[in-house]
Amino acid sequence: MKGRNNFILKVKNLEVTFEPNLRALRGINLNVRWGEIHGLVGESGSGKSVTSMTIMGLLQTPPAHINSGEIIFNGSSLLSLTPEEMRLKRGKELAIVFQEPSKYLNPSLKIGEQIGETLRLHLNMRREESQKQTLKLLKLVGLPGEERILSSYPHELSGGMKQRALIAMAISCNPLFLIADEPTTALDVTLQLQILKLIGELKNSLNMSVLFISHDLAVIREIADTVSIIYAGKIVECGNVEAIFNNPLHPYTRLLLLSIPDPSKRGKRLKSIPGKVPSADSIPPGCAFHTRCPIAKGICREVEPRLKEVKQNHTVACHFPGKIVEGV
Repeated sequence: MKGRNNFILKVKNLEVTFEPNLRALRGINLNVRWGEIHGLVGESGSGKSVTSMTIMGLLQTPPAHINSGEIIFNGSSLLSLTPEEMRLKRGKELAIVFQEPSKYLNPSLKIGEQIGETLRLHLNMRREESQKQTLKLLKLVGLPGEERILSSYPHELSGGMKQRALIAMAISCNPLFLIADEPTTALDVTLQLQILKLIGELKNSLNMSVLFISHDLAVIREIADTVSIIYAGKIVECGNVEAIFNNPLHPYTRLLLLSIPDPSKRGKRLKSIPGKVPSADSIPPGCAFHTRCPIAKGICREVEPRLKEVKQNHTVACHFPGKIVEGV
């Protein structure tokens, strides 16, 4: 399949609402290439985690409703699968690492048992075989003293060690695709760098594709090949990491970049974006960003811009792509 299709994941016009009338995703379009790390960036409330949960088939329906769109993974439609078919695919072909490992590790089970259970479920391993493989996985993710970790409970590990254990569980079946949903947010800077390096190394050694979700563009700059910017449930810009950081076309992207701390500007006030992401039940007409945008015109308040390619492999949803005003 890889030779016939450049994309392992294609999300097309995906719309998701939550009862009674919350428009969480308003036509997401997202393509992830084979073997790349694709960064998905936006402020809190922009739809990042809803996107990941929808891809993984983890949304509770109701209150969530997938109104329209497609999710094509490795050539097949995920939305057409039964819950049982999706459960078997999840963990074996698709995997996810969440932001706070303590919430997703069972406090009453030892780490070795939790990873081993995944191996036995998806790969039909016997207990002895799964234990040997678990030790290899713990070593692969850089957990020292893997024998001790195997018999440890989650509360006996540090935050960084728990995150590595969760990553070991996620990659245990050698998935084709990994979603990393803000996996470094709860860690200090040193541990963040270690986890970013680990994910990059695992992507290469296991030949995985990765969707890396973050609100932090500085983190995305370190790890991603391609970057999609999401705002109010829609992708507003997408391009390779060099294009996004060196030649951003959407005013929202430019403002996000200006908010990144820069050591060369020590002592100067950081730029901030006025206002906040609109609530999912009160998305404004036209371009959803127009209420915060310094270059908005009348058309922005009335007509929603389409996501279109304005340069090779660089798409943007803006009526005035690349327009610069002073300070933006």
